[in-house]
Amino acid sequence: MSSTFGDRLKISIFGESHGEAIGAVVDGFPSGEEIDFTELQAFMARRAPGGFGSIATPRKEDDIPRFISGIYNGKTTGTPLGIVIENTNTRSSDYEKIKKIPRPGHADFTAHIKYSGFADMRGGGHFSGRLTAPICAAGAVALQILKRRGISISAYITEIGGISGEKEDMYELIRNLNGDSVGGIIECRTEGLPPGIGGGMFGLESKLAGALFGIPAVKGVEFGSGFEGSRKKGSENNDSFIAADKKVSTVTNNHGGLLGGITTGMPLVFRIALKPTPSIALEQDSVDLNTLENVKLKIEGRHDPCVVIRAVPVAEAIAALVLMDVI
Repeated sequence: MSSTFGDRLKISIFGESHGEAIGAVVDGFPSGEEIDFTELQAFMARRAPGGFGSIATPRKEDDIPRFISGIYNGKTTGTPLGIVIENTNTRSSDYEKIKKIPRPGHADFTAHIKYSGFADMRGGGHFSGRLTAPICAAGAVALQILKRRGISISAYITEIGGISGEKEDMYELIRNLNGDSVGGIIECRTEGLPPGIGGGMFGLESKLAGALFGIPAVKGVEFGSGFEGSRKKGSENNDSFIAADKKVSTVTNNHGGLLGGITTGMPLVFRIALKPTPSIALEQDSVDLNTLENVKLKIEGRHDPCVVIRAVPVAEAIAALVLMDVI
């Protein structure tokens, strides 16, 4: 199973949701980069469970990353960065049922087949959204390095459960789900990228899309005008070039900052669609894998009614790591 991505900057994610710890090994960060750990922890807090009240899981984890290698006296050494985040608030008894009854929409069934029943699926195991915590820790380092090079990355929610506009309207929908769940869309925007980064048939779009699909629940990725652009004519979707101050730019940005997998100098814009959380409190149909009988399943435990809320910094982290890799 591949839980590694990147070429020049290689990121490998390890651990399970209810194991002793989760973490990452990152090989390729430049040396001598100072890390602001207060800023890093503030970034981690945007993803951490337990801080969103009724619109997120009640599981509380401090998510304080421990850097066991690659940083000395507050600066990167250039050697592999080792990150460990301990799991301190697990409740594995909630997952006794799914040892033999897979949750609809989750990786329980496919992991059972792939690993012949030996996978640790407590809390979703290695397929849990909890594994995005070490991605955020590594991404927080990348974000600080890119920021010093004039590159900024910001993501935000554009839609939840078909509702766009006011954030409070989206949150109110989540509060009234009554045991069900919803998905949504996150847009991410990168400013300050010079033209000419990326390239080849499998250029920057391909690298970003591949890494973004590693985020649990992501089912769609689009750049620029994306699927909406497919409904337009070429005359409507093409971005006219214009020269000003001895620089070439475009009047509009339907291409999302990428042409031929290469940056144009315009903002790099992509969106990810996340499906509704599979673990819901409503009764569902499933199968007992031991007897192959049809059964009813009512899931217990602590789950996010909408993973979109906590996935915003994850999108930023993935973007930062992929851009560090190609830059």
